Amino acid sequence: MPTNSSLPDSPCLGFCTTALGDDVCKSCGRTFEEVCHWITMTPEQKAATWNRIRKNGWWDQQRKAKGL
Repeated sequence: MPTNSSLPDSPCLGFCTTALGDDVCKSCGRTFEEVCHWITMTPEQKAATWNRIRKNGWWDQQRKAKGL
């Protein structure tokens, strides 16, 4: 598992389902609010989001499934 310092800035995998009305993206695991406000979030807020989506393994599973 990569460390936070080796992660990309955004967990976006390019298949956002919040644009389709989902409250949580089925691709990266972020909430609609996190997707919308990512660019203005503080490093601490981003780290908390990364920790949550990586703790449950969702982001890593989706990344691997998409061959990224």
